[in-house]
Amino acid sequence: MSNVQIIAVAAGDADIRLDRWFRRHFPELGHGRLEKLLRTGQVRIDGKRARAGDRVSAGQSVRVPPLGAALSEKRPNGSAAASVSEHDAAAIRATVLHRDTEVIAINKPAGLAVQGGTGTTRHLDAMLDALRFEATERPRLVHRLDKDTSGVLLLARTAAAAAKLAAAFRHKSARKTYWAVVAGVPRPQRGRIDLPLAKLPGRAGEKMAPEEDGDAAVTYYAVIEQAGSKAAFLALMPITGRTHQLRAHCAAIGTPILGDGKYGGASAHIAGVPGGRALHLHAREILLPHPSGGTLRIEAPLPPHMHETWQFFGFAEDDGDVFADLEAERR
Repeated sequence: MSNVQIIAVAAGDADIRLDRWFRRHFPELGHGRLEKLLRTGQVRIDGKRARAGDRVSAGQSVRVPPLGAALSEKRPNGSAAASVSEHDAAAIRATVLHRDTEVIAINKPAGLAVQGGTGTTRHLDAMLDALRFEATERPRLVHRLDKDTSGVLLLARTAAAAAKLAAAFRHKSARKTYWAVVAGVPRPQRGRIDLPLAKLPGRAGEKMAPEEDGDAAVTYYAVIEQAGSKAAFLALMPITGRTHQLRAHCAAIGTPILGDGKYGGASAHIAGVPGGRALHLHAREILLPHPSGGTLRIEAPLPPHMHETWQFFGFAEDDGDVFADLEAERR
């Protein structure tokens, strides 16, 4: 961090306060130090002076000044930062699904956090140097997946590509399809969940709940296969990108995602299913404009625990592009 950085705001960071954005991306930077950088105009949004309470939008550029060698070499817990281990570097490279001069797509493993935080020292953001390959720039995150959700995650290899990809998410030009196993079978078997969500107060960890005055949240779903009345293989297409949206929506219609005790409690577990305690939510496919033109379509195979569950229930690993007919409404 010896040089000024210009970082494009990812879709997953949209509408949060600037000070929270810094806590996510630079957790080692104290609030007092950030305030000083803001007062002196060293931190800017799209070239303009900014305040800690300003909310950022996807695609905006945040100017991050040099933060100092001592600061960049500290983790939030004060220990010295280490380079990516050979084991982690090999593991994250093995997840690459697609690579070109502007975009890298990986199949993020379940259980790997995208960014660090309190108590989280092993995360994708700390491994990005292993995905430079021949490039001089470190790839950039343009959206996020929850720690326990697996599947397609895109990285931009240049600042220009990051801005274009973030704009695609912001303008809903990206179509994302998730696969899940849920406990029970939704009725009807295909539908639209239009249920605003708001963050619950308290210290029990980040959790969302239906709330009339919450943020708009829309999800399309379709039952692909079912195992009697016990479980169903769902395809899910979120139109909005709220925190834990798919988990909260599935629980709200009475069919929590398998393994999601946080939202479904005991009803999210089915006796006898191998790996049934792990979250069964996977970002299966993403379809969006490529920064250089044309269309980028990436598909990620199921993680081991979900593949085992598919075999257990006899589900086919295909959904036939069930949402192709919703393209016009999605936009």
